Amino acid sequence: MPFKRYVEIGRVALVNYGKDYGRLVVIVDVVDQNRALVDAPNMVRTQVNFKRLSLTDIKIDINRVPKKKSLIAAMEAADVKNKWEKSSWGRKLIVQKRRASLNDFDSFKIMLAKIKRSGVIRQELAKLKKESAN
Repeated sequence: MPFKRYVEIGRVALVNYGKDYGRLVVIVDVVDQNRALVDAPNMVRTQVNFKRLSLTDIKIDINRVPKKKSLIAAMEAADVKNKWEKSSWGRKLIVQKRRASLNDFDSFKIMLAKIKRSGVIRQELAKLKKESAN
């Protein structure tokens, strides 16, 4: 099957545009062909266009349009936050945010560390090539 992520009730999605950019939300109802009703623990329930949602692999078991309290309980039971932070997509976004918050001197130190690391790798690779040639 070509698709693994479907727009369905309980699907966790990442908002990729707008005032809630970068927020994890749960689809609680499908309004029409283009919009879904989404909710999150620290958010007012709202309609979002599907184009503004990136579906994740995480799905929780909830009924259609649950109360806020039961939604929060279901998210905690499914351990959504930890699953997201352990996923490669979530880790990548955490690293991007951390790098964006660095100041110039921290960026410079990272650049020097990368140069030093690549030099060590290049030396080890040259040793291995020399040994294999003999």
